[in-house]
Amino acid sequence: MNGPWDVHSDCTPDCAVHALPRVPATRIARRGTAFARTVRRALTDGQRMAEPGRLRIHARVLLDALDIQVEGAAALTAGDGTGTLVVVNHISWLDILALLAVEPVTLLAKREVGGWPVVGGLARRAGTHFIDRTHPRRLPHTVREVSELLAAGRSVAVFPQATTWCTAEAGTFRRATFQAAVDAGAPVRPVTLDYRQQGLPSTVAAFCGEDTFAGSLRRVLAARALTVRVTAHPVLWPLDAGLDRRTLAAMAARAALGGRPVTAVTGGGAARPAVSLRPAAPVPHAPPRDTPAHV
Repeated sequence: MNGPWDVHSDCTPDCAVHALPRVPATRIARRGTAFARTVRRALTDGQRMAEPGRLRIHARVLLDALDIQVEGAAALTAGDGTGTLVVVNHISWLDILALLAVEPVTLLAKREVGGWPVVGGLARRAGTHFIDRTHPRRLPHTVREVSELLAAGRSVAVFPQATTWCTAEAGTFRRATFQAAVDAGAPVRPVTLDYRQQGLPSTVAAFCGEDTFAGSLRRVLAARALTVRVTAHPVLWPLDAGLDRRTLAAMAARAALGGRPVTAVTGGGAARPAVSLRPAAPVPHAPPRDTPAHV
């Protein structure tokens, strides 16, 4: 069925390759054991897991178990009264952990994510809102829900590409969820996620096509020096600039998928300063040493 979010990616599991030699089997085993242990602890946290502080710690501990570093933005939201619509390119199931490790926000994800092993359970406990793309008539309802969340001051992260691609430059942004920002008068923050191994661009984290979670996890466990870089681009202000969802989506895609920052203009033609972004600074990927391991 060809619905509003029925998107086809040209990427396949063959796109996911290591940029560096794999780590030794002993390290793979240690990572696998640590990841399984931290997943069990996270899932036993129940409803408390949705608390922002706990959610961030869980995400960081899970990434730490996989020896994945998170670098880049110190914050995602604009902090301007209403919530921020955070629009992100989509590469991997790891994207969710990376975003939550930087700043816990409400996630909007396709229904299939809820059924993914490990990540699905964590996403449900974190209060993720799931989109059923097989029922396009529910699209206006979903947009209204997101708009209400934004108006109430809750920031929402969405993946407007509607599917995964192996790099941050592929695909495009669907327009529907941008209407929620227009309706709520909420700022839009384009964000780019990209994966590297010792500074080299890497597709090893990609989760595309007919790939399985088990296959993807095996690659990630074997990846050497894997880093996810989170780049927060200047905020777009639809209310001040009188932008419609089509223009917003195009501007956000230029920034997030092309890496070219875009600043919205006000109705009078003068540029409104984007929220100041601090220089890229590493985000701690593990909790302080005095933080209980079970949190």
